[in-house]
Amino acid sequence: VQLQASGGGLVQAGGSLTLSCVASGRTFTDYALAWFRQAPGKEREFIAATSWSGGSTFDADSVKGRFTISRDNAKNTVYLQMNSLKPEDTAVYYCAASLAYSRGYHPGYKDWGQGTQVTVSS
Repeated sequence: VQLQASGGGLVQAGGSLTLSCVASGRTFTDYALAWFRQAPGKEREFIAATSWSGGSTFDADSVKGRFTISRDNAKNTVYLQMNSLKPEDTAVYYCAASLAYSRGYHPGYKDWGQGTQVTVSS
């Protein structure tokens, strides 16, 4: 499946952004979807995932209560609503797809979007 992420930008601390990731090329509901991020000099971090129907979601502790993952299967799109942004949320954000789902990270995310930059100023 091909993934195209968008919605990044520059925002002040405490602000909000919504990232979108549109999928094409395969049956969207065959895939669980996730968001990862990578800050400069750091390893890629798994932050959220949603099951094939969207009925189950998982948020990492670092974003719990501030970020929400959701999907619209009619639009072949997964979203990441980010609230109460902090400077440490600054990173390139990636969407990824997997045929498998678990409430947590697993290594099955093989298809990746190109990334979208989020910069949070203090």
